[in-house]
Amino acid sequence: MCHRVMPVLMTEIEYLLEQQRQTGHARLPERDPSLEVPDAYPGKQLPLIVPDATGELHAEELTWGFDAPPGARSKLVFNTRIETALAHVSAGRGMWAEPLLIGRCLIPVLAFYESWTRNPPRRGAQARFSSPAHRGFLLAGVQAKGRVSIVTTQPNAAVSPLHTRMPLVLGPGESNVWLQGDYASLADRSQIRLDIETL
Repeated sequence: MCHRVMPVLMTEIEYLLEQQRQTGHARLPERDPSLEVPDAYPGKQLPLIVPDATGELHAEELTWGFDAPPGARSKLVFNTRIETALAHVSAGRGMWAEPLLIGRCLIPVLAFYESWTRNPPRRGAQARFSSPAHRGFLLAGVQAKGRVSIVTTQPNAAVSPLHTRMPLVLGPGESNVWLQGDYASLADRSQIRLDIETL
């Protein structure tokens, strides 16, 4: 269950999208090392990339977490299991049917965190996951009515030793597949490489 990410700033996303429009290549700008950017948590604003009706990408800030259904233990639902969302789409109803069909989005991050739930080295241990090849990377998200949720899937070899789920991390060239293609095929993240740092 992903409940903490190291976000990319709105200004950085806007720069990235402008570079993509001008050159066809998206690269994050270098960040001033003295700039302290707090991690993002559910209930807070999360900068992300949303396609409009024409498919053009725009930067937006949405609240991380959908309102939970009545009777739920938590007030916010901030992760979306890809298996559940696909079942809702297949059934034509359910909390995630419409967001998955028409609300897919991209969440740029520098890292995500997972709590250590399998054989933790110490109580409350967490791990930070980042990309070994890129400073930033994209997570699959779904959004509706000013809210966003991070899509999760079965863990790959990097995450499975400590947790039963992981965010659906997108590799190179997969952002278009998530937004416009066979998004269900992205559930398997076994080929995604991640660096891990225990905190």
